Amino acid sequence: MTASREMHSWGKLRPARAEVLSPAWKPSVLSGSGPFLAYGLGRSYGDSCLLDGGTMIETRFLDRLRSFDPESGLLRAEAGISLDAILRFCVPRGWFLPTTPGTAQITLGGAIANDVHGKNHHRTGCIGNHIPAFDLLRSDRPPQTCRAGDPLHAATVGGLGLTGLITEAQIQLTPIRSSFLDVELIRFKGLDEFTALSAESAETWEHTVAWIDCVAGGAALGRGIFIRGNWSDRGMLSVHRPARLCVPMNFPSFALNRFSVTAFNTLYYRRFFGRTKTLHQHYAPFFYPLDGVRQWNRIYGKRGFYQYQCLTPPAAGTGPMTQILRKIAASGQASFLAVLKTFGPVRSPGMLSFPAPGITLALDFPQCGTRTLELFDHLDDIVRDCAGRLYPAKDARMRSEDFQRFYPQLAGFREHLDPAFTSDFWKRMHPH
Repeated sequence: MTASREMHSWGKLRPARAEVLSPAWKPSVLSGSGPFLAYGLGRSYGDSCLLDGGTMIETRFLDRLRSFDPESGLLRAEAGISLDAILRFCVPRGWFLPTTPGTAQITLGGAIANDVHGKNHHRTGCIGNHIPAFDLLRSDRPPQTCRAGDPLHAATVGGLGLTGLITEAQIQLTPIRSSFLDVELIRFKGLDEFTALSAESAETWEHTVAWIDCVAGGAALGRGIFIRGNWSDRGMLSVHRPARLCVPMNFPSFALNRFSVTAFNTLYYRRFFGRTKTLHQHYAPFFYPLDGVRQWNRIYGKRGFYQYQCLTPPAAGTGPMTQILRKIAASGQASFLAVLKTFGPVRSPGMLSFPAPGITLALDFPQCGTRTLELFDHLDDIVRDCAGRLYPAKDARMRSEDFQRFYPQLAGFREHLDPAFTSDFWKRMHPH
C-alpha cells in the first residue's frame, strides 16, 4: 500500500508530494506504475532524494543485519540500515566504517548512491571503494547482484538512485583498537598554509579536514583551523550516545546574519590558546559533531538552506578557491558551517562520483532568494573556469549544461538508467 505524503530533503527548500511505499520486507518486484525513487533518512540536501508526483520507496524499515565475519570485517545488511546502527553493532567488536561523511544518520543504500566521502579520502577514497557487492532491484530485469568491476556497479555507486533500488549490500569495515582518536588542531592564516598542512599530514595522518572562516575578508581571508587525527590505541571500544539536544522550532530568518556568524566564527577561531591544541577525542565529536543536535537544520528557518560544495583541481592552485572566498566575504552572506579538505588520488569506481584530486569546499547558506542564487552563479563561473565541478548529491540549483560538463562519463551512465526510476534532480538536469 502507498500513502500520499509531503517529503522533504534536509535543506527543506522545496517539498515533493509523492506516493510513499514503506516496505517492511525486502521486495522482489516493484509494485505500481512508477516512476520510482528510493528515499532513506532524508539527509540529502537538495532534490536528488525527491520525486514530486511519483512513488518514493522509503527504505528505513529495510534495516536488518544479514551477516558479519568477525575475522575479516565484512558486513552484509539491508540497504535501509543506518550508518548509526552499523556503528552500534561494529564498534564494540573492534571495527569501524571504512570512511564516513559528517553524519551517521544516513542509510547504507544512500551512502552508496551518493558515494559519500570523509576525512580520510586521501588514504581510502570513497565508500564505493569498500563495497564489494550489492543486490539491485530494477523494473526491467530480474533482481541481480552487482560486484565491483561490473558496469552496473560503477553506475550505481554515486548514481543518485537512478539505476534501481539497492536492497542489500556488503561493506568492508576497518579494524580499530579503541573508540578514540589522537587529534591535533592547528590554526592557519590562509590557503597556502592550509595546503602546506594538508601535504605535510597526508603520509602520517589518516584523517584531515579544516574549518574555514568564510565571512572574514582582508588580511583574515582564508583563516581557519586544520584538524587531523589518527586512531588511538588508548581507550575503550565505547559506542556514541544518542543525541540529547534538539532544535525545537525553526529559527527566525534574521537569526543567521553577517553579524551573528562573524561573532561565532571569531570565537570559534580563537577557541584555544596558542597555534595548536592536542586532544584525545571520541569518534562521535570528531566525525559527527552535528549529530549531537537533532533537527539542526531548523536553525536556517522555514525557508530552508542550500549547501554548495565545489572542487577545484590541483593544476589551478589556490587561486580559484581564493576567488571563491573573496566573493563570499564580499557578498555579506553568512556560512558558519564551512568545511575545507583536499581529495587524494584514490579513484572511486563510480561513474558520477564527485571526488577527484584537488581542494573541496562545502558551505551552508540560508535561503535568501535572488541574492543567494546570484552569489552561486558567480561561484559557478569560478569553478567552471578552472575545470572544477559541483557535487550533485548536495545540489538544488546547478545548471544542466554544467552538470554535463562536470561529469564526462554521463553518456555511459545513461545506458544503465532504470527506465522507471527518476528524481527531481534528474528531471531538472534533463528538462526536455
